[in-house]
Amino acid sequence: MDYGNYRFTWAEKVRYGLEYILLDGVVSVLFYRSWIPFLLFFPGVLWFLRVKRKERQKARIRELGKQFLSGMQAVSNGLAAGYSVENAFGEALKELQKVPGNDLVEKEFSLITVQLSFNRTLEELLSDLAKRSGEEDIRNFAEVFGVAKRSGGDLVAIIRNTVKSISRKEETRKEIRVCIASKKLEQNVMSAVPLFILAYVGTASPGFLDVMYHSVAGITVMSGCLFVYFLSWMLGKRIVEIEV
Repeated sequence: MDYGNYRFTWAEKVRYGLEYILLDGVVSVLFYRSWIPFLLFFPGVLWFLRVKRKERQKARIRELGKQFLSGMQAVSNGLAAGYSVENAFGEALKELQKVPGNDLVEKEFSLITVQLSFNRTLEELLSDLAKRSGEEDIRNFAEVFGVAKRSGGDLVAIIRNTVKSISRKEETRKEIRVCIASKKLEQNVMSAVPLFILAYVGTASPGFLDVMYHSVAGITVMSGCLFVYFLSWMLGKRIVEIEV
């Protein structure tokens, strides 16, 4: 599996397509009171799907990194029990299959176990996983493992220390995510406020904004407001989406 190339399922395509249609309809009604902009903005669904694809891709890589940590902890336990490095991966796979929520790393460890039976080296298989995943911790582990394998280092100690290092990094990431979670919520709420204001004014005073919908100057002003709103939303989204 190439983790850098995410493909939507049909359910996801339908879901995100409906999300964009709803968003397009809300914006068209609130800013223009017309369905013509709805048709003009409809091609934006391609951009929306591309954004969602990137989000899903990053989420999958992040999930793989978390599951890989669980897998390597199981490998470390196997090494502590006296298994060789190659056999420890097989034992780790058995342990992972007992715990739900490790489907990604299960597939990868299963592939590694099968490929080892065809006389491929563990170093080569980990390097391949690192390239396909694009995940920093997996790449670092593969590089450290490769160097240790070639230099004849203590693989057991190296794997154990690397797992501890990855664990500390993951704990730090969790703390950072907790810190910025409230900011993301605030950004989402603030992004929705202008839409609620327009909806409220349009409902409480139906004729108050008519001049903005039925004149060239009004439509121009509303288009400018929509453009500024979109840029503000993009900027806010970029600020709170810190890579950790």
